[in-house]
Amino acid sequence: QVQLVESGGGLVQPGGSLRLSCAASGIIFSIYVMGWYRQAPGKQRELVATVTSGGSTNYQDSVKGRFTISRDNAKNTVYLQMNNLKPEDTAVYYCNALWLGIQTRNYWGQGTQVTVSS
Repeated sequence: QVQLVESGGGLVQPGGSLRLSCAASGIIFSIYVMGWYRQAPGKQRELVATVTSGGSTNYQDSVKGRFTISRDNAKNTVYLQMNNLKPEDTAVYYCNALWLGIQTRNYWGQGTQVTVSS
């Protein structure tokens, strides 16, 4: 059974920082592209950042220079370090695991709420 369990969300003031974690089980973690997505109220889910099995990263323009995605294959965990948070970063953040093999495998976590407010 595949599980992606996010943690680290919460309430933070503008300019503050949070680190999200996503612990994966039931998959060969090292071969998956891992990503973070977010969904704000009334909006579609959007890509925040991804990291490939080889460590290459990709970011949404609005978070470049503020967010850093990383992975620890030994711990089957992906992280999202979020600095200089803004109110517009408020959303539910979802962890994603994607494998583009012979059969595509795509898994989601349950989400963790991030609220940026004074």
